[in-house]
Amino acid sequence: MSVAKRIKARKAPGELPEELLQTIRGFQESRVILTGIELNVFAAIGDGATASQVAAKIGTDARATEMLLNALVAMGMLTKSGEVFHGTRVTARFFGGKSPDNARAAMMHIVHLWERWSTLTECVRAGTAVVRHDAAGAGDDWTEAFIAAMHRNARARAPRVVQAVGVRGARRMLDVGGGSGAYSIAFAQANEKLQVELLDLAEVLPIARRHIEEAGLGARIKTRAGDLRADLLGQGFDVILISAICHMLGPKGNRDLLKRCHAALAPEGRVVISDFILAADKAGPKHAALFALNMLVGTRDGSSYSEIEYAAWLREAGFQKVSRIRLRGPAHLMVGTR
Repeated sequence: MSVAKRIKARKAPGELPEELLQTIRGFQESRVILTGIELNVFAAIGDGATASQVAAKIGTDARATEMLLNALVAMGMLTKSGEVFHGTRVTARFFGGKSPDNARAAMMHIVHLWERWSTLTECVRAGTAVVRHDAAGAGDDWTEAFIAAMHRNARARAPRVVQAVGVRGARRMLDVGGGSGAYSIAFAQANEKLQVELLDLAEVLPIARRHIEEAGLGARIKTRAGDLRADLLGQGFDVILISAICHMLGPKGNRDLLKRCHAALAPEGRVVISDFILAADKAGPKHAALFALNMLVGTRDGSSYSEIEYAAWLREAGFQKVSRIRLRGPAHLMVGTR
């Protein structure tokens, strides 16, 4: 069909634009890839395998497996020669299981989000999550995948955060909800005199300790089990980092957390919030607006928030100097100085 005919067809009465239809149907291709990741078909294919061989490895039906693999070929995620399927350079690298860049563990977090997002309609009606379990404490598989996903993102981003914030002169730091320890590690590496305390739930700490020991920083990064929603945070910290935490809490929870952070800081100490920040009207940017819905389907009262809201909460908590630091990528920083 010529360009002119396609334009005419789009304008015909009752015809939905093809771009809109593609967006509406987007879940189909997403689900195909997620099922491939969940079943670990990319690793099962290895250097090449038939559908029957893959099915035997992963314990699935051969006919259905062939349909799945053919769809992945059609989507450019696999190639096919005769009856033998092969991974692409990208899928072999990130999902094949043999590369240091293997991302399957992190992508399993997206697999787990599928259940939550399927309840979006019910969540909009109810005003809160209807499948209830917050980021940690939801079972070993869920927690491992969640922390793996956070670690993959944080490991790449942490050096930019350290550079933007600066750690010269800092001696003590608290990493609230520190997860895998990626940020604690990056800050400790940037200042050899910095002592870091990582606070998170008990079930998360073994994962953090593993990464900390691998980095050779066990002497300077200590872990502490605690509930960031309620526990006292300590005293005398020069820097308190709150990365990817505020979106899990409602306004009341964030106000309370920032007040406890203020009390835990030394004079001239800083709290650093790293999160997705909405525009003043909350209608963008797109990533932050979609992430607000991610919090709707997954938490009791979490959301994305605007710079205006963060600034108000920081000043209410007692911070005199409040600023925003824009970084490359969807998440930015809000900094409050005591």
